Amino acid sequence: MLINHDTRYALNVVVDLLNTTPDTDTSDGLTDLASLREYVRRHHISGVGELTEADVAAVRRVRDRIGQIFAAPDVRGAAALVNSLVAQAGTTPQLTDHDGHDWHVHYFAPGASVADHLAADGGMALGFLLVAGELERLRRCAAPDCRRAFIDLSRNRSRRYCDSRTCGNRLHVAAYRARQRDAAQG
Repeated sequence: MLINHDTRYALNVVVDLLNTTPDTDTSDGLTDLASLREYVRRHHISGVGELTEADVAAVRRVRDRIGQIFAAPDVRGAAALVNSLVAQAGTTPQLTDHDGHDWHVHYFAPGASVADHLAADGGMALGFLLVAGELERLRRCAAPDCRRAFIDLSRNRSRRYCDSRTCGNRLHVAAYRARQRDAAQG
């Protein structure tokens, strides 16, 4: 599946936002203004102005809505959720070449809040996946003790874990040890 750089980046931002949810970790990763500022800095989100506590609450609502898209049972339901998300953000596509980047499309209005920025760009990136018939690429980790979100961009859609070096490897080692234990007992 071909995904341009901007869409891939927006999808990564969406996944990282979704993975700040308390059910994916030991605690909520987006609890206060400092954590939102760090998220904005880490993802180089520009043009959002001075952040406030109201922005924290608004971004958490966007995060919840994106979680609903990942959990949607079918494309029609996911499409309705994406349409609602981007419409509420006041999507205003415009071409830009800021900060040394080549020409690309921003889907949020100039001066948009960080929540509208995330809803518009993230919603459109998720919409592109849906249009391509790729809803099944929106996944949750298959490890029983992990619910982290990820987007399976593997060629054959076979990725099962948020990170093969942690969750995947941990489960493979546990299965190997169980086989060794069974063989020793048998």
